[in-house]
Amino acid sequence: MTHAQLVQKAVAWLRSYRCGVVLSEQACTSGEVPDAIGWKRACHSVVVECKVSRADYLCDHNKPWRVNPKTGVGCERFYMVAAGLVKPEELPDGWGLLEYQKRGVVMTKPSAKDMRTATGFRYEMNLLLASVRRVEVRIEPQSITDFLQWKNRMVEYNRGTLPEGIVPAEEESNLFLDREV
Repeated sequence: MTHAQLVQKAVAWLRSYRCGVVLSEQACTSGEVPDAIGWKRACHSVVVECKVSRADYLCDHNKPWRVNPKTGVGCERFYMVAAGLVKPEELPDGWGLLEYQKRGVVMTKPSAKDMRTATGFRYEMNLLLASVRRVEVRIEPQSITDFLQWKNRMVEYNRGTLPEGIVPAEEESNLFLDREV
C-alpha cells in the first residue's frame, strides 16, 4: 500500500470516528504536516500519522514535534501502519495504533485523549485558518461569508421561501455550534 492510499484510509477512518472536519497533508507554522487531522465536538482533535515502512516510522521520532510533544497537534494521536509493522509497546507515550488489515482499519491501541497543549492548539488554529484562506482565494471574488450564506440568496430568488428539500441554515445539524456538555 502506498502512503497516499494509507492517508485516504486515515481520512475515511477519521470520518467514521465522528470527526466532522477532516484535513489531510496541510502544514502548520511549526512545520508539522499531519497526514490526516480531524476535529470532533468541543474542538477535540485527532491526528493520524501514516507510515508505510519501519524506517519511516523510526525516522518520525526525530521530528521536532515528536522530540518535544508539547509542540505537536492533536488531542489524540495515532500511527496508522500495515498490520504488524509496529508493536504497541514501541509507540511514544500516549500514542494509539491503527492497523490496516484486509478487513479494514483496526484500533490496536487507543490514544490518550488529552495530549494537546495550548501551543498545539495555536498550531491547529493556524492550520485551520490557513486552510480557510486557501478556500477563500479559490472562491474570489466572492467572500467566505457570501459563500456560506448561499441559502439566503436562494430565499431571495424564490420570493421568500427556500426551494423544496433545502433546510434553513438555523436548522442545519452542526455539532461544532452545539454547547459543550
